[in-house]
Amino acid sequence: MVEPAETPVNEAESERRDAPQALPLAAAAPAAIAAGVALLLSFPPYGLWWLAPIGVALLAASVHRRRLRAGLGLGALAGAALFLPLLSWTNLHTGLVPWLLLSGLQAGYLALLGGASAYVSPLVDRFRWAWPAATALLWVGQEALRDRTPYGGFPWGRLAFSQDDSPLLKLAALGGAPLVTFAVALAGGLLVTAVWRPWSLWPARLARGRLVLSAVGLTAAAVAVVASGLLVPTAEPSGAPVTVAIVQGNVPRMGLDFNAQRRAVLDNHVNATIALAGRVAAGQAARPDLVVWPENASDVDPLRDPLAGERISEAAAAIGAPILVGGILRGPAEGEVRNVGLLWRPGAGPDLDQTYVKRHPVPFAEYMPLRSIARMVSKEVDRVADMVAGTRAGVIDTGPVVVGDVICFEVAYDGIVRDTVTGGAGLLVVQTNNATFDVAEARQQMAMVRLRAVEHGRQALMSSTVGVSGFVTTDGRVHEQTDFNTQEVVVKQLRPGTERTLATRLGLWPEMVLVALTLVLLAGAVVVRRRG
Repeated sequence: MVEPAETPVNEAESERRDAPQALPLAAAAPAAIAAGVALLLSFPPYGLWWLAPIGVALLAASVHRRRLRAGLGLGALAGAALFLPLLSWTNLHTGLVPWLLLSGLQAGYLALLGGASAYVSPLVDRFRWAWPAATALLWVGQEALRDRTPYGGFPWGRLAFSQDDSPLLKLAALGGAPLVTFAVALAGGLLVTAVWRPWSLWPARLARGRLVLSAVGLTAAAVAVVASGLLVPTAEPSGAPVTVAIVQGNVPRMGLDFNAQRRAVLDNHVNATIALAGRVAAGQAARPDLVVWPENASDVDPLRDPLAGERISEAAAAIGAPILVGGILRGPAEGEVRNVGLLWRPGAGPDLDQTYVKRHPVPFAEYMPLRSIARMVSKEVDRVADMVAGTRAGVIDTGPVVVGDVICFEVAYDGIVRDTVTGGAGLLVVQTNNATFDVAEARQQMAMVRLRAVEHGRQALMSSTVGVSGFVTTDGRVHEQTDFNTQEVVVKQLRPGTERTLATRLGLWPEMVLVALTLVLLAGAVVVRRRG
């Protein structure tokens, strides 16, 4: 009797039939927490940038094939593990409640990411090759939303800002921070695809070696994505060299009361500048063409306080160069203030035509939405004045060089920095005050400066009241970095950039295209789910 031939089994059908269900909750929850921890450790001050793709992979694995509600919860777990410690510097002087509210809000966006990732699971199961790209698109979409909402958004903790020592940093020259985030998440998506296989097929595949080959190939592809940044050239500025000095004057004491002794803070910066002039006269330092003071160097309005104006004029006359003063000006209306970068010329005083007013004051820190409600959360809200936002980009013609000035957290916002470069800036300047935070926050901010220097092909500097301060070249490297909570003055020759990188020319387009593809992905998931 002839045995009937065995019906061949389509391997793709077998994979779909035997595909693993979601990870058990006992494994998924720790994986989500581990994802947040891995992402945290990728950021300064830890700097383990290579953990970022692993964190992405862990989160993707934890939410895959889960219900929407479970995906939201696991994403929130990952978000809490990331943002609570990442933003712990907000708790140093304001109390627990603002820190928990801000961290919880940011974790909410990772909850949305987890829910969206769970929702598209049927789609990526059907088209396994699309899983890495889907993971990357969802991360870009989540960051695009978080960077803009609410009250203008809070871009701290973007994947791109964890890559300051990574080869992927150079991708910023092609597509800015969104492209860097996409590449990091793409590498993570390749990793999770490499390890996620139908467990029931492992013995047979191991016997044939196909599982191992597939996993190795996908892992190699993830490594290749990271290494691709090495192929991207960075800009070589060709402008006439200028010598720039950063004055980090330090403050009498850290915390919210750093400016209780406003005169002392101003005097620190004046005296440090005069001391630099003495070193220049003695031939111990190059004479700067421009001196940059940090944000809040003069919280005494020098336009209304004659003594403050005299002291700044004294410093400018001693050094013989214009000073870009970070100051607070009262007005225009009663009870209002402006956070400014004000150019002060030797012998001439303030140049009001070359003044930048901060365009993006920080809600609940520099102005108070819903003040009466916020007062119920913390009495500290009454420390916050009503800061008026500026309306034009921070393009300041100092004479020796045109600089693009942004103040403090503004360096995290793509458009605010780009506007200065398209407006003609040859150098990027970030004036900041880290006296209310700690060294971790300062180093996270310096990572953003490094990305901006690469993104726009402009040498950059960060000038802080307490540190860290330093210069950044267009390859993203930091030079003459200062210590934290010290008084230091550093001087370096820089070259202004004149050409625009591809990222500068494209502006919002890379992010818009990626977000549009994210919407297509979500629409495709709806169709697949409706078809069962």
